[in-house]
This record gives sequence, C-alpha cells and structure tokens, in this order.
Amino acid sequence: MTLTELRYIVAVARERHFGRAAEACFVSQPTLSVAVKKLEEELDVKLFERGSNEISVTPLGEEIVRQAQAVLEQAQAIKEIAKRGKDPLAGALRLGVIYTIGPYLLPDLVRSAIATVPQMPLMLQENFTVKLLDMLRSGELDCAILAEPFPETNLAVAPLYDEPFMVAVPRSHPLAQRERIHAEELKRETMLLLGSGHCFRDHVLEVCPEFARFSSDTEGIRKSFEGSSLETIKHMVAAGMGVTVVPRLSVPAEPNPHVVYIPFDEPAPTRRVVLAWRRSFTRYEAIAALRNAIYACPLVGVSRSTD
Repeated sequence: MTLTELRYIVAVARERHFGRAAEACFVSQPTLSVAVKKLEEELDVKLFERGSNEISVTPLGEEIVRQAQAVLEQAQAIKEIAKRGKDPLAGALRLGVIYTIGPYLLPDLVRSAIATVPQMPLMLQENFTVKLLDMLRSGELDCAILAEPFPETNLAVAPLYDEPFMVAVPRSHPLAQRERIHAEELKRETMLLLGSGHCFRDHVLEVCPEFARFSSDTEGIRKSFEGSSLETIKHMVAAGMGVTVVPRLSVPAEPNPHVVYIPFDEPAPTRRVVLAWRRSFTRYEAIAALRNAIYACPLVGVSRSTD
C-alpha cells in the first residue's frame, strides 16, 4: 500500500469516474486502474462498483476512502512540520481573538501580516475569552489576543497595548457637549451593556459597578439593557436608548452623525491587551512576527507596550 494508491482511490471516490480521476492525478487511466485493482487485491475487498456510466463506492469502500483521506492529510502535516523546522514562519498560524478586539484590529492586522510575513497566513477564530483559553489548552489554537485579567492557565503572555475606554452618547444627549466625562456622572444614565460572557462587560462594570445590580435584576431593566455586540450597542446608542462604554479602537475614524465619543477624565479606565500562547509552542519566531505585525498597525489612541 502506498500514498499514491491512496490518492488514486480518494480521487476515484470524489470524481466517480476513472478517467476524470486519472486526469486529476495527472496519470493515464490504465495506470490508475491497475493501481486501484492492486490495492483491492491487497486488501481483499471491493472498493468500487463499476457501472456502465458511473462508479459507485461500496459501503466498506466509503470507510477505507475516509481513512485514506485522513492518512493523506497526516502525511501532508508531516511535510508541514518539516517545512516549519526549516522556516518557523512557513505555514499558517492559528490565532484566536475576543469579540471586542477582532472587528477593530483584524482588518489592519491581516493587511500587515500579508505585507510582512506572506508565508504565514493567519487562520482566525473569534470567540469568548473562556472558549479561546480552552482552545489554546487543547492545541486547537496556537495563540490568542485577549484582554487581562483572565484565569491563570500557565500560558506564556506578552503585552501588546493598553487601550483606554471612551463613553458613547447620543448626539442629542446633554453630555455630548462635554470634552471629558467622569465615571460618577454615568450613574444617572441608562447603561447599555454587552451580554454575559464578554470580558468587556466585566470591564465596564468595574468602571460603573452600580450597574451590576441592574444587569442581573429584572426590576432594573429600565436602567440597563444588553446587546450581543459592540456594534449593536452603538446602534442602540444612536437610537437614543442610552449610553455605553467602548474601547478606543472601536471608535470610528469618521465622525458619526448620531453618536459622540467622549474620553474619560484622567486617570481614564483602560484594559491591557495581550498575546497568549502555550509554553510548549516552539515557533517563537512566528509569535515575534505576529507581534511585529500588530505593532505595524495604526493602533490609534492606544499605548503600545514595550515590555
């Protein structure tokens, strides 16, 4: 049994035709047919039913083809491992990002990564912090961009930037004329919060702890509403339903006709954004290249970490 023979039976199962399978494998039809027959004889099973116009896969053949596909994928993975050994930047990097960072950092980051390390495409996964930590531990992700604090997981962590928070208010709101706002002033407002699971929700409740009781108490629904994303909440602000707190990178570059973004009084509340990865992950150069690609992004209004 050879990898070539396995490629042939996968191609036949996919094309349902020996001629088309041979073309896909860049060999003659007799060569492919002889190899498939040889494998059937070696396994002593019938993989395909040969009809006049089309080939069908036998039930046992279906199982064998699935396993053959898995073997071919593993063989390719071996080549990728060898390639990475020669060049740690070669091959995809599986990157996780929390929901309140992804939409605002990824467009610039993807462009930066393509420009600086085109041989290292980013495979992206947006999710909640807890889920991304699980995926890191299980090896489904190589690294993740998170906001501190998060549970101790024995991960390696490198700071990326400190991001201040801002207040978003309807343009018709009295606070819209202010140059700065103190957190205490938000006590009198209807606060719009992200739903449970978002770490940024917890950050906002640290800034305005009095809203914690409203977010979990149905009688307080007058004072606190929840949205599924920052963009949804911004639309709610634009509609005049209340005010909210947002991270600086989420503030659009162009003025919004319906929403005004106002800084907090100093010291402004901030969050530290970090890059986390398993200590056993050996592609250190890939992590460094990703950090450099992040630092090459505009990152307007945030303080880059120099640690």
